[in-house]
Amino acid sequence: MARKKKDTEPQIITQAPIDEQPITQTLETNYMPYAMSVIISRAIPEIDGLKPAHRKLLYTMYKMGLLGGKMTKSANVVGQTMKLNPHGDAAIYETMVRLTRGHEALLHPLVESQGNFGKQYSRDMAYAAARYTEVRLEPICQELFGDINKNTVKFVDNYDGEMQEPTLLPAAFPNILVNPNQGIAVGMASNICSFNLREVCDAAIAYMKDENADILEIMPAPDFPLGASIIYKKDEMRSIYETGRGSFKMRAVYQYDKKNNCIEITEIPYTTTSEAIIGKVMELIKANKLKEISDARDETGLDGFKVTFDLKRGTDPDVLMTKLYKLTPLEDSFSCNFNILIKNRPSVMGVKEILKNWIEFRMDCIKNSIRYDIDKKTQRLHLLRGLKKILLDIDKAISIIRHTEREEDVVPNLMTGFDIDEVQAEYVAEIKLRNLNKEYILNRVSDIEKLMEELEELNKTLASDRAIKKLISKQLAAIAKKYGQDRRTKLISDEELTEYREEEHIEDYPVTIFFTRENYIKKVTAASLRSTTAEHKLKEDDEVIQEIAATNVSDILFFTNKQNVYKMKTFDLEDSKVSAMGQYVPGLAGLDGDEKILYTVVTVDYHGMMLFAFENGKIAKVGLDAYATKTNRKKLINAYSAKSPVCAIRFLEEDTDIVVMSDNNKVLCLNTDKIPVKATKSTQGVQVLTLKKKGAVMNRLCEVSECGIEDIKYYRTKNIPAAGNYLRKTDSQISLI
Repeated sequence: MARKKKDTEPQIITQAPIDEQPITQTLETNYMPYAMSVIISRAIPEIDGLKPAHRKLLYTMYKMGLLGGKMTKSANVVGQTMKLNPHGDAAIYETMVRLTRGHEALLHPLVESQGNFGKQYSRDMAYAAARYTEVRLEPICQELFGDINKNTVKFVDNYDGEMQEPTLLPAAFPNILVNPNQGIAVGMASNICSFNLREVCDAAIAYMKDENADILEIMPAPDFPLGASIIYKKDEMRSIYETGRGSFKMRAVYQYDKKNNCIEITEIPYTTTSEAIIGKVMELIKANKLKEISDARDETGLDGFKVTFDLKRGTDPDVLMTKLYKLTPLEDSFSCNFNILIKNRPSVMGVKEILKNWIEFRMDCIKNSIRYDIDKKTQRLHLLRGLKKILLDIDKAISIIRHTEREEDVVPNLMTGFDIDEVQAEYVAEIKLRNLNKEYILNRVSDIEKLMEELEELNKTLASDRAIKKLISKQLAAIAKKYGQDRRTKLISDEELTEYREEEHIEDYPVTIFFTRENYIKKVTAASLRSTTAEHKLKEDDEVIQEIAATNVSDILFFTNKQNVYKMKTFDLEDSKVSAMGQYVPGLAGLDGDEKILYTVVTVDYHGMMLFAFENGKIAKVGLDAYATKTNRKKLINAYSAKSPVCAIRFLEEDTDIVVMSDNNKVLCLNTDKIPVKATKSTQGVQVLTLKKKGAVMNRLCEVSECGIEDIKYYRTKNIPAAGNYLRKTDSQISLI
């Protein structure tokens, strides 16, 4: 068979032209619809206190008859919910888990549960699969669904148009404030804390009576399902109530078991978990920063939450707890961001504004319900008025029906015979033969007067916002009485708290700090130093460049070649021996890979000053107190100027004579009182040594007592800047460090 000749002509591949468009247009066309969908249809709760996923799930359960009905498998609910929520079953079940009583995430759970649903306070306790657990709606859901069938809220088609679902639930209480809610959308987030139901209802009633009512006096602070304590600052809380933003601190609740010498944590902040607490405690124990605890474990069981710390003999539990509050998540912050969707528009609002919007929403629900009742009663009244006319001559009605030959003529003949409309005639024609008696008709007609009174009352209520608010207040009072609970979260004044100061509980004793060129550090006690005759153990080619007398309660400042200062406490260093290698500071302090420590300072009171000598001949003098911080910051940037390379760093207790030298052997002696103290750490300082020769730089600095020059007067200057004098031949052997 002949081979096909290979085509040797090159093939030309043409590429379709790229359609360029502005990035802003691309974002608006492609990204903005997605962002708005996440904000409106997923992450941010609405005024009924529910996200769409919550609402779809609860409404499905309501339609399944699970409000007051028997329990059903969670898998059944998840499957039915997918008719409204086209997400995966795992996402739907996870949504259900958070709403259950068993999970303990809500102050007033909306789903009654049976089985393992995990716990809010545990990140590792997994919930059981949906096929094992059972659920139904909690009784409080009656207040969420009340009158939903009376057109109280708007209904829309589901995603495939086969069913309808409510856009909101007609919540009869401010659920948006009663249960906590968190969501992260695109470009915005929401984090709403929970408040006590009884207090919220009272606050809403008070607000409807007087818009200037002090809500903070009625509901002083949030209330959480896990209890714990809020460190209460009234001004801080008022700001959160007014703006919808801010944060407050929470503390765990503990008790001391004297018999077993252990601390039992029974309530923790809503924002943390038992694993996070135990993990941090064990980390501190391993780092030798928590010597008072011998063991930490989770003892949560059927009796409720409990984390236990076994104490070593002689430990003061109250002092230890102040330390744990500072170092672990036993004290944590809750950041508030009251971002809520109002008519599909996200808005951050304070508590009063939330109550205002909820009251408006609830008033609309009640008005829709009243209109529904008015329509139904009006229709009923219209029918009964037609029936009343029949009462005048029942025999005539029977005769008309009997003598009408065709079925379709019955209604028209009744309309003509009694002067009634088609609806009334249809109603009369549908009455059973057994009910065509005087007693039945009289009983029905007697309802006319009652219906007229009810309609008059309903119309009067519909026309009066005051009457509707009164009705809402009555409902809120009943809900508060029926479902209200005492506060779980206690309030403690920040003035009552004792702040833990680590320095006050650290043993203080004299130590000597040794720092080497290769950035190793040793803390050697005075007793160890006196009793040893050993030489320093160092790496090859390493040497001790600083030896500093200090105490165990001091701050250590490490100045690096990248204009940073790293800070640590002396007591954070292990007690060492001269014969030990010491600890490697870059790893200990967290320095960058190419960062080197140039100088170390140890201080207790930040008294004294720092000198920074630069190659351009300038010297900066900065008070050491400029490096003191109120917070326990580990790193300070811009510790000194980066305009010119630094050639020497020195710490001085007070002004003294110094000697500086350039690389062309010019020497200058001056007193540091000629250099003004600057408040800014990154100051360039003042010109001290004049460098006239091109390429000359200042490269050395030391105190006069260290330089070894006998006739120092020859190099001394009264004014700066000065050029200095060339180093004499007799002084040429002197090494200025």
